[in-house]
Amino acid sequence: MCLNGGTCIPADEYALPHKNFYCICPIGYIGERCEIAEKKIHILFEKNIIISQVIFIHFLEIIKEMNPRRSTILKTVPIQQDFLTIYWHLPFHLIFIEFKNKNYYLAAIERTYKQSATYFTTVKSSDHCPNINQLFNKTFVQMHIIRRIKYYHLPCQQHSLNLSCFYDDFYLCFCYNFKKQRLANCFEFNHNMTFDCFSESVCENGGQRFQDSPICPQRSSCICQPCFYGIRCQFSSDKFGFSLDGILGYYIQPNINVVHQSSMVKISLTLTIVFITIGYINGILSFITFNNKKICEVGCGLYLLTSSITTLLTTTMFGLKFSILLLGQMKIITNRLFL
Repeated sequence: MCLNGGTCIPADEYALPHKNFYCICPIGYIGERCEIAEKKIHILFEKNIIISQVIFIHFLEIIKEMNPRRSTILKTVPIQQDFLTIYWHLPFHLIFIEFKNKNYYLAAIERTYKQSATYFTTVKSSDHCPNINQLFNKTFVQMHIIRRIKYYHLPCQQHSLNLSCFYDDFYLCFCYNFKKQRLANCFEFNHNMTFDCFSESVCENGGQRFQDSPICPQRSSCICQPCFYGIRCQFSSDKFGFSLDGILGYYIQPNINVVHQSSMVKISLTLTIVFITIGYINGILSFITFNNKKICEVGCGLYLLTSSITTLLTTTMFGLKFSILLLGQMKIITNRLFL
């Protein structure tokens, strides 16, 4: 049956006559029975790097005498988070991070690929890939690509630049050491590739569908318009108003201890504890005060007694609501039926 915590789903005997079941694998595993562990990649960004909420991650596999094989995924970075954890199953030798407005960083160089090994990398400001407009003068940039590309080794050899990579309209280049000198290795790179699933999309509310490769794609995701979210952008947050989920939900980081959460979450937790404490003290004292036969003989006495009970119930519900939201977003509670 399914391995590594995979969920077994009975197959339709008419649709799949040769298969009794199929597996829905948890994150980090693939295969018909979830038997293959994907490579776990941890990417940490330096504090001075401004991270956009949506980023593209380009995986490049170097193939001799051919252009690198490129696969691209899209990731959403939670607010105030400076790291990413990615699970990837295809071979790769280079990882480039692309922020908005063609802002590239060289995230990793792996000369020997290992399938199930965990990989850690830190993206520094020195890993930024500038455009050639920032490296050469205007006259040089206006030259034909065949004439100017032979000079692309020069930026890598200028130690004062400390370059990791750079790009132009057609190529993406990275610097490497070869026989005590620093050279540029350039390959064709389409900066405007859309990966739009051949114009077929299941994304709702104006979302744009994105697939990991133009040929034989294996993964797809939706880029949602503002105020929409979900796997298919099927949910809207414009109805939240002042809901606790809409206001605080985006600030809670998954799999992070409360101590290391953002200041917004810590302040909200502190205020919630204060409100609950005051609410319980007020409700209990009011209940003790007005739970008296003589007071309840008057209509306002019954009203005040009922109000104290309502205060206790409301405070309890608010505490439960906040706790479930916090624990659910932190992935401490994962039971979907409960959530």
